[in-house]
Amino acid sequence: MGCCASSAFKGLNSGFKTQQGQNNNPIQPHSPNGTDSSTTATAIATTTTAVAGTGGVSVFSEFSLADLKAATSNFSSEFIVSESGEKAPNVVYKGRLQNQNNRRWIAIKKFTKLAWPDPQQFAEEAKGVGKLRHKRLANLIGYCCDGDERLLVAEYMPNDTLAKHLFHWENQTIEWAMRLRVALSIAEALDYCSTEGRPLYHDLNAYRVLFDENGDPRLSCFGLMKNSRDGRSYSTNLAYTPPEYLRNGRVTPESVIFSFGTVLLDLLSGKHIPPSHALDMIRGKNILLLMDSHLEGNFSTEEATVVFELASRCLQYEPRERPNTKDLVATLVALKVKPEVPSYMMLGIPKHEEAPSTPQHPLSAMGDACSRMDLTAIHQILVMTHYKDDEGTNELSFQEWTQQMRDMLEARKRGDLAFRDKDFKTAIDCYSQFIDVGTMVSPTVYARRSLCHLLCDQPDAALRDAMQAQCVYPDWSTAFYMQAVALAKLDMHKDAADMLNEAAALEDKKQRGGRAS
Repeated sequence: MGCCASSAFKGLNSGFKTQQGQNNNPIQPHSPNGTDSSTTATAIATTTTAVAGTGGVSVFSEFSLADLKAATSNFSSEFIVSESGEKAPNVVYKGRLQNQNNRRWIAIKKFTKLAWPDPQQFAEEAKGVGKLRHKRLANLIGYCCDGDERLLVAEYMPNDTLAKHLFHWENQTIEWAMRLRVALSIAEALDYCSTEGRPLYHDLNAYRVLFDENGDPRLSCFGLMKNSRDGRSYSTNLAYTPPEYLRNGRVTPESVIFSFGTVLLDLLSGKHIPPSHALDMIRGKNILLLMDSHLEGNFSTEEATVVFELASRCLQYEPRERPNTKDLVATLVALKVKPEVPSYMMLGIPKHEEAPSTPQHPLSAMGDACSRMDLTAIHQILVMTHYKDDEGTNELSFQEWTQQMRDMLEARKRGDLAFRDKDFKTAIDCYSQFIDVGTMVSPTVYARRSLCHLLCDQPDAALRDAMQAQCVYPDWSTAFYMQAVALAKLDMHKDAADMLNEAAALEDKKQRGGRAS
């Protein structure tokens, strides 16, 4: 993914580790020249610094303190967008990067050294959250550890929080279908995070739900990290805190579900109602009394009853009696959210106009196929290209030609045959066997498995494989092209266009280099 890098950007090996679709072990970027993997990651960072401009989702990276100070006028109070108070001493700023090639807006959460005294621990936590990428998240794109400073950097969402839309703007009401859309979006974000091994979300509330430039709801990534290493995970009123947290001070996946229930109550009532009070009214069948009067009856009673019942299940005292994230999605996805109506129209905000992104360089056959998302043409090109782009990515000693090595190559051969014959599920299995051994690292295998995932309707896994191909071969345009297709499949079209431009630029650079020689 296009890298939003500062002028003092430092490549991070860990920022490029991704979980494979068939394997839970992250694969280290391979260095064919005997250098360590951090050198390879730095090369990746250098290659991708021109992407993203003012708007794409970025590879997770380390920012310099100087760049973040420049983005916020030295952390001026004028750039503060939220404060958490003394119980959770951190502040969120908005800022604009001043890099010549990158003028995008960002959100910066500033912690104290006391909150995270160990910079290594803070960095590792940030890198874990930084691996997540989803259209329902305001994604984490970087961090900074410099002296006493501990900062997280995320995508900036310009259209305020759910709390302000619900509680503070009395002259504007969020319509019922939009409230359902918000609930479903949060559920989808939580389910994605849970699936990716990050089920804990700290202090989930209406202030954590943001609206992007198109008015689409996003869940802030900042809640995926605690406010401090050993400190409080909840800064809200105790009346809204999960009961088990009050007992033992620990956040569990079930605690997140409880907090989701409080957000459902916010959406239904337009007010911040203590869960105990709401449950009493639900049990007394006084549901209509809880509904937001600003809706003026413009909602479906049947749908409201479904949401109230879901909220009631989420707010059960015993954690084991609460639903899981997949239950949340399954319940909410069945409700009518007017998918044909854009979110900005429901929120009553201006439409975000963006100049169309056109390739800055002529597209090759591969680039043209990717821009059209023509998976059949991409398949034909990868079959014809074979493994010629793998030259130089592996140097094997005689001792490495063991039986294990021969078995691994046999797995790749079976994968190639399945790939050629369009048996893509078998190809995924065979290529995964090749990758899991780890003796050889092939960018072509990652690219081929990425396409297989796309053809099996698995765009998240496809994106991970395409990114891993970039780790192995930082200057390989095919890796960027495959990321572009996967991003487009994930409806991240601006990011896909940026990635397509970067791939075309790499091809143009390679061709110019060839002519020069």
